[in-house]
Amino acid sequence: MSRALLVIDVQNEYFTGALPITHPAGHLEKILEAMDAAAGSVPTVVIQHYFPDSDKPFFQKGTPEWELHPEVASRSYDHLVQKTLPGSFTSTDLEEWLRDRGVDTITIAGYMTHMCCDTTARQAVHLGFTVEFLGDATGTLSLSNSAGEVTAEELHRSVLCAQQMMLSEVLDVQSWTERI
Repeated sequence: MSRALLVIDVQNEYFTGALPITHPAGHLEKILEAMDAAAGSVPTVVIQHYFPDSDKPFFQKGTPEWELHPEVASRSYDHLVQKTLPGSFTSTDLEEWLRDRGVDTITIAGYMTHMCCDTTARQAVHLGFTVEFLGDATGTLSLSNSAGEVTAEELHRSVLCAQQMMLSEVLDVQSWTERI
């Protein structure tokens, strides 16, 4: 098994911007723990989101909120992918980069559990990759819109349960670190 760690959208938007991640507690520390464990042994891909030519008030390229969180930016990684849609494989070189390195298993960490992490994991399964989903190193926030309301904890748990059902193996960082 050859794996790569995908660190998805750990950008300032989720800390000082419009979309503060609230669940689970300690999510950033767990992401950094996974990155540190991977250093030198598991290729790490950092993924950064932006909205091109958009009227959306977040993820605007070049703004401080668009930038990678300083703790992620200061760590080593092997490849940077910039994406414009929730799926990290859509219109990027991610699949080619992974296949060129013989990667068959990807590990998901980052934000948001229910959006970009979930979409990327589903895409990976459809592309034939095995997926590990780090439940304590992904995070989300509460939602309220015309479809209803859901707490961050409920949303996070439901996505993890759905991932574990048929798509990914949901692990915590400690178990994953012992595995690698």
